[in-house]
Amino acid sequence: MAEIKSHEFESFLQKSARNYRIFVIYGPDRGLVSERAGLLAGKTGVALDDPFSLTKLDIGDLQKDPGRLVDEAQSIGLFGGEKLIWIRGAANEKYLVDSLALLAEKPLEAAHLIVEAGDLKKGSLLRKTAEAARAIMTIPSYADDSRALNGLIDAELGAEKLGITPAARQALVALIGGDRIASRNEVRKLALYCRGLDTIEEHHVTEIIGDASAISVDDAVDAILGGDLNAFLHAMQKISSSKTAIFLVLQACLKQFQLLDMMRAEMEEKRLQAPQIMQTMGRHLHFRRKPIIEQALRHWTAESIARESNRLQAAILQSRRRQVLEDSVAMQTLLSTTLQSGRKSA
Repeated sequence: MAEIKSHEFESFLQKSARNYRIFVIYGPDRGLVSERAGLLAGKTGVALDDPFSLTKLDIGDLQKDPGRLVDEAQSIGLFGGEKLIWIRGAANEKYLVDSLALLAEKPLEAAHLIVEAGDLKKGSLLRKTAEAARAIMTIPSYADDSRALNGLIDAELGAEKLGITPAARQALVALIGGDRIASRNEVRKLALYCRGLDTIEEHHVTEIIGDASAISVDDAVDAILGGDLNAFLHAMQKISSSKTAIFLVLQACLKQFQLLDMMRAEMEEKRLQAPQIMQTMGRHLHFRRKPIIEQALRHWTAESIARESNRLQAAILQSRRRQVLEDSVAMQTLLSTTLQSGRKSA
């Protein structure tokens, strides 16, 4: 079995990554999965700007041609040398799992394989196969905790020789998380805004990343979970008028679905009802929001919560990569989630 813990990745990358040629990276944080895949790709020594050395595939490409992965991995490059096959969007596709099992039987000679997957549950087909194979390194990637977020902040601000006050750091940590690429981009945006200063103050964080409109964001998220289209549109109008970044609503919505995912898993594991879960895992919520969360727990299944979380993460990643489309991507995604909530509660 070849597997590391999520927090062990940095050490593995520096010390042991070169000992493996096949990697399966999975987790709910798509930004972190993508970032780690890129770091591993850099360790292979393959020229990532050479189309003859790098082959990028979406999982749909393999669905059309299930034998392609094995053929690509076992074939010799046009000009010789090492090559990298990079697959994105994997889940538990049997044709992918069968190919991985075959490729893991004997070491790859001149190829590296990186597979980016979503949030694979324990015992799922792809995760089970990868974890059982000694030739495959399985790397979980979970949303950053406060320690990881503080490390990211220190790394990005340190590169710009910027300090940050404790109050500003606390405000910044509260506004990021959920997606590694999105968090890193927000911190870089803050660093660019404050370039030339010695220290970042709390008002800098407020001005560039978020402001005192958290109540409006909560109103929008509550309307989304309640499937209340009119309330959602009204909340979004207030957010737009206050110049609050719509991305914050997308991020807050993702965090809420991640909480629902944990609550739902607890319900099913211990066979509890929604009110019982609210008494334990929902104690920190404002009393006004508790009925909305409880209703969502009744109407959203574990599968639909996971599916919606993946869709929100994909939207966050897309909005960060193409910031010119940030508002339209966020609005379209949030509107779709609101309509789904409305249908479930009808």
